[in-house]
Amino acid sequence: MNWSYIKKFFPIIGVGLFIYLLIKLDVVKIFNQITSLNIFYLGIAFLLFFIFFFFQTLKWTIIAWKQRIDIPFKDAFKINVISDFYGFVTPAKIGGVIRADYLKKYDGGNRGLSNFVIDKVLDLSSLFILAFFGILISFLLYQNSIISEGYVYLLAGIAFVILICSVIFYKKESSRFLLKFIYKKFLPEKIKEKARLAFENFYEKIPSVRFLFFVFVINIISWIINYSAVYFIGLSLGININFLIFLSILPISTLIAQIPITINGLGTREVTMISLFGIFAIDSVKVFSMSLLGIVIANIIPSILAIIFLIQNKKNEVHNI
Repeated sequence: MNWSYIKKFFPIIGVGLFIYLLIKLDVVKIFNQITSLNIFYLGIAFLLFFIFFFFQTLKWTIIAWKQRIDIPFKDAFKINVISDFYGFVTPAKIGGVIRADYLKKYDGGNRGLSNFVIDKVLDLSSLFILAFFGILISFLLYQNSIISEGYVYLLAGIAFVILICSVIFYKKESSRFLLKFIYKKFLPEKIKEKARLAFENFYEKIPSVRFLFFVFVINIISWIINYSAVYFIGLSLGININFLIFLSILPISTLIAQIPITINGLGTREVTMISLFGIFAIDSVKVFSMSLLGIVIANIIPSILAIIFLIQNKKNEVHNI
């Protein structure tokens, strides 16, 4: 069995789930639900998503500035929109690594990759923290966890592994010690020098732990703003429940969406949200409509803007030849 061949079909799983839900829940009902929404609440959601994009850009840009990558915030915002577009169309948003390539223009080296990795680790860490506290909140408010005890232990275990790996790989010498075996035994000779330079560049001007904790807090704020936007989309569709319930469910659905079996969590996120909101007797059509509107506002509209930026960049390249 050719595993690499099978992996090519992974993204279809999530898309298939999404289409299945769309058909099962009835396209007409979903359309009617969306067309009867409250425009005022939707407008607030738009504003909050814009603020979220600002914070999303800010968190990795200040890391870049700390790494002596001299990039104006305006350019960083454009790069963020473009990298989000690539992240939107790839499993687990891995396409967002394109940002590292764009940063070479301002870096003169390869610190863009370390910028991306640090940002991604802080992003996932903040999600695990929010998910853990979300489960705790649901238990305190309703005396019942929204997920089983086994999954709580799994979340805690993964968070612990991320913490340990972060501590180990933050230090250059411990990383060198652990990666030396792979470097000597598995890397072909022709790429060893390139790998060595990449390693040295990765640890060049890496920010302090105190500074990274500050960025971690910005990550938390950023996610809360994002979930506040989804909350207002929910209100626009008539989902009138406590914001804390949103804050307990959405981090879990976001984490599930990181599983690389679909494009940008499509399908897996919706199944998770419908299941968890169903605990609070929220209609599945409303939940699916809320997710669909979130995709349009947070992904599709910025993707159109990203395509415009890419076309402009291409024109500038042609003009400079």
